[in-house]
Amino acid sequence: MSGAVLLAVPLAPLLLAVFIGLRPGRARLNRLVPWAALPGLALAVLAPPGLEATFSGLLMGTHLAVDPTGRAFLGLTAGLWLAAGLFALSDRRDDPRRHRFYVFWLLALAGNLGLILAQDAIAFYLFFSLMSLSAYGLVIHSGKPEAWRAGRVYLILAVLGEVLLFAGLVLAVHAAGQSSLAAVAAARPEGWALVLLVLGLGIKAGMLPLHFWLPLAHPAAPVPASAVLSGAMIKAGLLGWMRLLPIDAAGHAVLGEALVLLGLAAAFLGVLVGVLQVRPKTLLAYSSISQMGLMTTGIGLALLLPEARGWLLAAVTLYAVHHGLAKGALFLTAGMQRQWPVTRPARTAFALFTLLPALALAGLPFTSGALAKNALKEPLAVGALSGWLAHTEWLLTLAAAGTTVLLLRFLWRWRADLETAADGLDRPRWWAWGGLSLMALLLPLATLLAGPTALPLSVHDLYGSSLLWPVMLGLGLALLAWRGVRDRETPRVPEGDLAVLAEAAWDGARRTRRRLALPGPWPPRIPARMRALRLGARRRLEAAERMLTRWETIGLLFSAAMLGLYLTLLAG
Repeated sequence: MSGAVLLAVPLAPLLLAVFIGLRPGRARLNRLVPWAALPGLALAVLAPPGLEATFSGLLMGTHLAVDPTGRAFLGLTAGLWLAAGLFALSDRRDDPRRHRFYVFWLLALAGNLGLILAQDAIAFYLFFSLMSLSAYGLVIHSGKPEAWRAGRVYLILAVLGEVLLFAGLVLAVHAAGQSSLAAVAAARPEGWALVLLVLGLGIKAGMLPLHFWLPLAHPAAPVPASAVLSGAMIKAGLLGWMRLLPIDAAGHAVLGEALVLLGLAAAFLGVLVGVLQVRPKTLLAYSSISQMGLMTTGIGLALLLPEARGWLLAAVTLYAVHHGLAKGALFLTAGMQRQWPVTRPARTAFALFTLLPALALAGLPFTSGALAKNALKEPLAVGALSGWLAHTEWLLTLAAAGTTVLLLRFLWRWRADLETAADGLDRPRWWAWGGLSLMALLLPLATLLAGPTALPLSVHDLYGSSLLWPVMLGLGLALLAWRGVRDRETPRVPEGDLAVLAEAAWDGARRTRRRLALPGPWPPRIPARMRALRLGARRRLEAAERMLTRWETIGLLFSAAMLGLYLTLLAG
């Protein structure tokens, strides 16, 4: 029975994707899209401790389970996909290509839920790949040149990440002698296996210097897709680190220090580049880079302070849930610009739903951000770090000031395009958006009432001067810088930063190659018969490529592949 319950979580969206792909004109099927995440949310809330199942006939022995860390990530992921799905039903209502959007949406959802439950390397990798590659269809959905460019960069990095992750898992599993994720971590991956795992998962987690797909993909993707990309899917890399890195009693000082350095660099670089942007969703993308940097720092600290690893991993999990819900709400806020209400009570609610997630990310007292930031800094108060690492607590606090500046910049740019709702309020959007925004207040309450956990927090962790002064400092810095950036319509740093440099370097290399080409006709003359054969082969390949890149083909191939894996269970 437990096996059927666990399988139903990724299987429900997979089956619905197949039905929508085969019957794209059925509006009733579209209305089921948000609820495909409901089994995952129910499992996160109701699953008994230690729920697990092993399917010996599926692949090489698939192991699914709900552990404490997985329960938190499953609740975040399913809840965010459910809220964003309700928003998407309204947002995509008049989109002629909404069926294609829903197919890729459901495939990415199945992969996202499945990788959280997976406890063996093969299942984790397959679900991770399904999520990553399906998200490409969400990024390019609009079909605009901007979307194709963002999709190209995203796909290059996604495929690179899959290759690195696969190679790292192969080396780590070979060294461990087992495919269980727990066994791989217990065997302490070293050398190339460790490097490949960190980089492969780091691409998805937005780790420097592999972060530049985020500020390109988010402005191009539809609003609900951006919400789940930043709130849920980006956390897959973080969860992979928590499952696979050698976070044990021995620790790993070299990797820990490197992750702390890269995390703090991302925390501040995301703010410095982000405040120079103009589009609201780009600002939120750089905010995600900054916030993921803080979580990367937490993983590094767990490697450096093995005696506090239990607390730090629980703190990173809490921070991930807080950030996922708040950032998802802010991305939905970006899609509420044409929903400015007419009545005063509705405008009050609108302002509350807008400000709550922003204040939570800044760490204002009595919000989820206050609890998460205090939990992350708690082990550092005892002075266990030395050298430059001794300043980590102060730097984490200072990063909150930068977050405040960045979010004030977002709100300033976002309010410029506010429009009154001409056709009345869109209730599904309001329910989804408002529910996520209120989690900034409900999450700390639920955490404190949850009973004994790895984080023995109290109500005192919700307030304090160490939380208030960074917000006030950020407000002061924003007022000082306001005159210089308030009216700019073009970013001082191009969106994608390093991606722009890479594209410029590639174009420069191509021009240099042409200038250095040998004299004479280039390319060399080819006989007419050879040209005809080459042209015919090229046309056949282009026709095959057009067929394979159709959304129906891609979606059905993904669904058929995953369903085939499940059906091998019955054959076994």
